[in-house]
Amino acid sequence: MSHGARVIRTGVSSGGPAAPPAAASSSAGSDAELMDGAYFRSCAGMLKVAQMISLLVGFISVNNSPWTDYSAYSYFQIVTMCDLVMILFFYIIHIFRIYRKLTCVSWPLAEFLHYLIGTILLLIASIVAASKSYNLTGLVAGATFGFLATILCVLSIWSSYKVSCITQSTSKYH
Repeated sequence: MSHGARVIRTGVSSGGPAAPPAAASSSAGSDAELMDGAYFRSCAGMLKVAQMISLLVGFISVNNSPWTDYSAYSYFQIVTMCDLVMILFFYIIHIFRIYRKLTCVSWPLAEFLHYLIGTILLLIASIVAASKSYNLTGLVAGATFGFLATILCVLSIWSSYKVSCITQSTSKYH
């Protein structure tokens, strides 16, 4: 992590009158803001929101349906809620820029490993849920949204791999 040069403004200037306080605070913009507004509109941010929505809809669909196999659907519910909580955790990490303050953790690696493990478990849970649905619409919908969330998680794995690994390997040779 490199720390860029920072401009510190004081109330006294050697070349002219003092800068107004509003101008001094707006120059620090990106570091002083509490939330990263650009992450809301970024591709990674919208992908996380889509993942959370599809996981929540899958969970609600399975929860409100008559179950044909308790162990299959309880496993599906546990995996979807754990994935949803972890995606929300990483979303909050990015929104509030916590990764800048906690530099002892490799956040790209942690997020990559979460998506890798979570996607495998979600794929297994969706396959099991689909095979045990017996054409009950709520259970089929839950499994379908589980597969949709799996596809969205694969996109996150691909984009995080592309950003972290490919960028690092190409920067070595330049």
